Amino acid sequence: MTKPVSFGIVAGEKSGDILGASLISALRARYPGCEFIGVGGSSMQALGCESLTSMDRLSVMGFAEPLSRLPELLYLKRQLQQRFIKDRPAAFIGIDSPAFNLRLAHKLRSHGIKTIHYVSPSVWAYHRSRIRKIKKSIDLMLTLFPFETSIYKDYGVPVSCVGHPLADKIGFEDNKLTHRKQLGIVSDALVITLMPGSRESEIKHLAPIFLEVAINALRFHPKLKFVIPYSGIKAKAQINYYLEVANISANEQFFLVENSHKAISVADLVIMASGTATLEGLLLRRPMIICYKMSSITYAIGSRLLKVPYIGLPNLLAGEKLIPEYLQDEVTVNNLQKEIDNYLKNPKSFDEALSTFSDIHGSLQGGASKKAAEAISKAINGKHIDAS
Repeated sequence: MTKPVSFGIVAGEKSGDILGASLISALRARYPGCEFIGVGGSSMQALGCESLTSMDRLSVMGFAEPLSRLPELLYLKRQLQQRFIKDRPAAFIGIDSPAFNLRLAHKLRSHGIKTIHYVSPSVWAYHRSRIRKIKKSIDLMLTLFPFETSIYKDYGVPVSCVGHPLADKIGFEDNKLTHRKQLGIVSDALVITLMPGSRESEIKHLAPIFLEVAINALRFHPKLKFVIPYSGIKAKAQINYYLEVANISANEQFFLVENSHKAISVADLVIMASGTATLEGLLLRRPMIICYKMSSITYAIGSRLLKVPYIGLPNLLAGEKLIPEYLQDEVTVNNLQKEIDNYLKNPKSFDEALSTFSDIHGSLQGGASKKAAEAISKAINGKHIDAS
């Protein structure tokens, strides 16, 4: 009996879990009965991926946090490394989480295992010298966005831009009223969605400020409604803690929901952490304010390395500043209150941005997961990958 094709796969965050689930479905269509083992969240596990540990163990960011958890991460890397070398999967697929996955890929490649990295690290934003190390670690880089491919081609790294599965999943219809009804929000309400992120450190730095902004805004605009999404039990508990500290309870003005898509869909304006959720905001064509705040050590190091003018995906994809961004010390109650006031006075101020969002949405569509599975199949079979 022929042994089924197997893949090693590791995702370290919610966004990677979603990408991984779509990729698993696409690879199963190409390799019926194929198996997946590694690290994944609930979406990947629901499709039969065997997760050897909790995905939360890999969810770290910045420079300081990984250092504090280095022994745990090194131990986990060794465990996965030994398992994959023993099992000899057709390929190892690391989804995002580059600090962990690229190191694991480097070791596995030295043992003759094909390695693919899905989601380009931000080499275009920091030092390009990292690409030489990446080249030694992987057989193929799969990027989500067109602007990411040229730097890999310049360094001779096999690369393919596959687009983003969310662009295929999210249509152009507007379901705001349907989702408001589902969440119990009246159709004509003014709704602001607050998204302080999914990681513990993101929520810690942004949730207190966002909630203070909400309390302050209600003094001037008492009919406002606020929606706050969370991802997982730990994030919900953390957000509930900050709600309690701010003396806020879930009521007819504050809605705590477990669905980021609906949370963005029901909004008139979104105030959010920079990250994958900003792409969802773009695809749903919602006015948004992007914020990012991190530890002082991480910011001190990162700000010196940063080589791009914007932090938000919508602005990076547009190649211009379409929507406001606030970074580190700029993330203040005063600045965000001004943005809310400006929006309420002139909602049409975002019309140009929303039109561009539609154009970008169209450019990212085209069967991302199917393209990714096809590129992985070529890499496994030793076929040339045309950089695209």
